[in-house]
Amino acid sequence: VQLQASGGGLVQAGGSLRLSCAASGSNFRYYAMNWYRQAPGKQRELVALISSSGVTDYEDSVKGRFTISRDNGAKMVSLQMNSLRPEDTAVYYCNTRRGGQDIWGQGTLVTVSS
Repeated sequence: VQLQASGGGLVQAGGSLRLSCAASGSNFRYYAMNWYRQAPGKQRELVALISSSGVTDYEDSVKGRFTISRDNGAKMVSLQMNSLRPEDTAVYYCNTRRGGQDIWGQGTLVTVSS
């Protein structure tokens, strides 16, 4: 499985961005998908997850602002980010786990200016 993230960029505070992650390989629909982020000087943190059945969960600071979704037919997972804040600035990574092993996309940079 390979993951390819896209959609990052520079946006003003209060703006929106949509991140996408395309997966290769088979059985995409059977696995949970996650979005992580890593801000400068900080540890990577889980931002949002979506289970194989579509159940979602979010880190507290993004609840009500970010929405994770998946398209199993297209083997895509997306993260809609609204009401962005400067503290959302980070490299965002899509992630899944197969056979106990983490698989990471290459990361896409989101910069939110104040």
